This record gives sequence, C-alpha cells and structure tokens, in this order.
Amino acid sequence: MSLNLVQGVAVEDLGSGPAVVCVHGLGGTSNTWTSVQSAFEGHRLIRVDLPGCGRSVGDTKDISVQDMVNCLQMVCHTLSIETAQWLGHSMGTIVCQHLAQSSPALVKSLLLFGPLVAPSDVAREALRQRAAKVRQGGIFGLQEITDALLVTAVSAHTKSHSPAACAFVRESLMRQTPQSYADYCLALAQVKAADIEHVQVPVLLITGDEDAVSPPVAVQAMSRRMPRARSLVLNRCGHWTPVERPHECIREIRDFLKRNA
Repeated sequence: MSLNLVQGVAVEDLGSGPAVVCVHGLGGTSNTWTSVQSAFEGHRLIRVDLPGCGRSVGDTKDISVQDMVNCLQMVCHTLSIETAQWLGHSMGTIVCQHLAQSSPALVKSLLLFGPLVAPSDVAREALRQRAAKVRQGGIFGLQEITDALLVTAVSAHTKSHSPAACAFVRESLMRQTPQSYADYCLALAQVKAADIEHVQVPVLLITGDEDAVSPPVAVQAMSRRMPRARSLVLNRCGHWTPVERPHECIREIRDFLKRNA
C-alpha cells in the first residue's frame, strides 16, 4: 500500500487492476472501508480522506459538494485514473452522483451505501443546527452530537451484538475537527440534487432496514429514478452499512464489481 498526499489530500493506493475509488461520508474517513477491504482483490483500491478529514489537510471554510467533486477529479488526474468504479457512503453517495453527472467518462459504475439524493428540508435544518452547536461548543458540542447520533445511526442489533462497530462509529465521529465537521454539515445543508435520471451507468443502492437517514422506501424510490439502478435492503442494519454488516457488503461488492468489470 502506498500513501500519497495530493495537494494535502491523503490518498491510499492499494493493489493493481481496474480502479475502484471509495468516498466516505460525513463524520467518516477512508477507514470507513477497512472492514470490507477484502472485497477488492484484483482491483486497484483508492481510498480518499476528503479535505480536512482523517489525515488530509486543507481549508474547509465554505466547502461545497462541487469542491469535493473537484478534489476527486484532481486525485484521479494525479494518479492517472481515467475511469473507475465508485463506492460512496452517505454524503459520499451525493458526491459520487454529482461526479457521474459532471464527469461521466470517469464513472464506470456506482455502488452507494446509505444513499440519498439530497437531504430533506427537515434534515437540512438539522444539519445547520449541528453546525451551530459544534461551532459554539467545540469538542464538547461534537461529543454531544456524536452521542445523539449513536442512538439513531446504528441498528439495535449492532448496539447489542457488535460493540466494536459502535466504538468505530463513535471514534470516527469524535475524531473530526469541530471546524471541518461544521463546514461539511453546511455543505450538505446547501447541496442541490444531481440530475440522477441521466446517470446511465450501473448503480446498486444498499441501505439498512433501520437506516433513518436513507430509509428503504426512499432508496427504492431513488432506484426507480435511475435508468440502470437496483436497490437492496440489509436486515438489522442502520446507516453505517459497511461497518455494521461487513460480510454482506463484501459479498455484494465482489458480485457488483465482477458483473460490471
């Protein structure tokens, strides 16, 4: 594995073969994908820490989803990636949709976990409130938000049977810097939906039956809007799909990558 710094953005580059690029969500890092890493055998796996997240540096003030798209385009250009299969989680699914709209040649397929087209009006207001709380309270506000999210972000089964998964989610959220977390909340609160009806590549949307952010009914409706999409619901799973149900996700990733090679 090699670690690259592309204009301050930390990028892990592992293996060889057709490229697969992974994009984490709000409160995540490239480690969101560690539990499913075995699914990428025979591929060149690219895992990115978005600016201000994980090991990446960079000013996130006024960051937008388009800025995130631009960052991924820069990473691919630097690493000589002309096309790839893309995986996204949560916020990362929105970024991947916008990337597919603006750079269709770069996107061979999309596999999206906890997907959403854009936050609802209620969710946008909640994101703005989160940003305000973190900016006012710093790490204390971030811990309060983390503890509240753990109540709803992971399933009851994960809480009772996978304490390590819950600990991972908690650590991932609490290791964000208050400034960057608030900035990313505001980016999501302002994002416009991509024109997903014109995304022509194969798409698999995976959510959990207890995912309050991407509930099955919304994900199924999203699938019907995309010409080549299908959806899958994992049982006893919340919003952190790859972390909560890694074995099922590994199986689906392997099958999807193989079918869309």
